[in-house]
Amino acid sequence: VQQVFKQLFYMINAVALNNLLLRKDVCSWSTGMQLRFNISQLEEWLHGKNLQQSGAAQTLEPLIQAAQLLQLKKKTSEDAEAICSLCTSLTTQQIVKILNLYTPVNEFEERVTVAFIRDIQTHLQERNDPPQLLLDFKHMFPVLFPFNPSSITMDSIHIPASLNLEFLNKV
Repeated sequence: VQQVFKQLFYMINAVALNNLLLRKDVCSWSTGMQLRFNISQLEEWLHGKNLQQSGAAQTLEPLIQAAQLLQLKKKTSEDAEAICSLCTSLTTQQIVKILNLYTPVNEFEERVTVAFIRDIQTHLQERNDPPQLLLDFKHMFPVLFPFNPSSITMDSIHIPASLNLEFLNKV
């Protein structure tokens, strides 16, 4: 059950983050607020179902950081440093793309300046990020089956002759 929810939450993360990276109309402060609220609801649900150890919440980390990026101030060099230290699960390319797509929805917000984006790129230039912008939403985590030893000993098993398994020998 834990593995299923980890996979499901990864898919939610990948599809939501990819939409954020491809759609200018959703890159805004209010979308960041809505995303963070929805993610907290998912985290509460996991906690309520006792699935905190499943790793499902950790798969949402890039989306959480993207939501926080949308909510942070984006003006000074200190803001750039804060963004760089906060957004460790996002690649440089993803951070820059979100900042380029950021669209103010009211008169109190401003567009992200080119100088600020260059400042971010300067701060992040030493990162060795993969060149991939979008997440692979078809990625599958390996399924792990726990080993449960049997209480039946092998020497107590009788193999019927009708199975034609004469090549098996008791040792």
